[in-house]
Amino acid sequence: MSTPRTLPVGEHALLVELEDGEAAGALHAELLRRRAAGTLPPVREIVPAALTVLLDGVTDPQALAAQLTRWRIPPLEAGAQEAVEIPVRYDGPDLADVAALWQVSEQEAVRIHSSAEFRVAFCGFAPGFAYLTGLGERYAVPRRDTPRTSVPAGSVALAGPYTGVYPRSSPGGWQLIGSTDAALWDPHRDPAALLGPGTPVRFVPRAAR
Repeated sequence: MSTPRTLPVGEHALLVELEDGEAAGALHAELLRRRAAGTLPPVREIVPAALTVLLDGVTDPQALAAQLTRWRIPPLEAGAQEAVEIPVRYDGPDLADVAALWQVSEQEAVRIHSSAEFRVAFCGFAPGFAYLTGLGERYAVPRRDTPRTSVPAGSVALAGPYTGVYPRSSPGGWQLIGSTDAALWDPHRDPAALLGPGTPVRFVPRAAR
């Protein structure tokens, strides 16, 4: 991995820019490991994104930036954490279109998606919404030309290289391939979000209703 670029954000935050999502995920995992081991300087929040990791609440951002350039950051390890399984009915209205883009049958599209090992790269858009990587660029799909004004809660969707599950009904332009009854966001649960950054995820096919 190339040397990350570090940028100060205010007086007590540091933004680390990485070359790709894999590198951002690896740095996020390494930061969590070091914090758990007590070898990371005090950091209030660690917030991953597509190509960056934000460190907030840092006493000396400049000193931490200098440390980061000397770290050896190991690649992400598959299977290091038990995956969260999400049952899915592959009954989405865009499944046929996605299969056509992949040049496979609908059954093969379901197999491809449900056999992938996903990981939460980062969260955003809405409480409980996680951007999952795992399919790779080969299976990236465009957003819909015309977004839907209302996507049902629990919709399993694809856009670009990401898979996501809508935690509540909202407008959206992602390709809908399935649905789940899993509660992605529950304010009465601790933590409220079912999926957090770094969490491995598997989608398990279930019979349609």
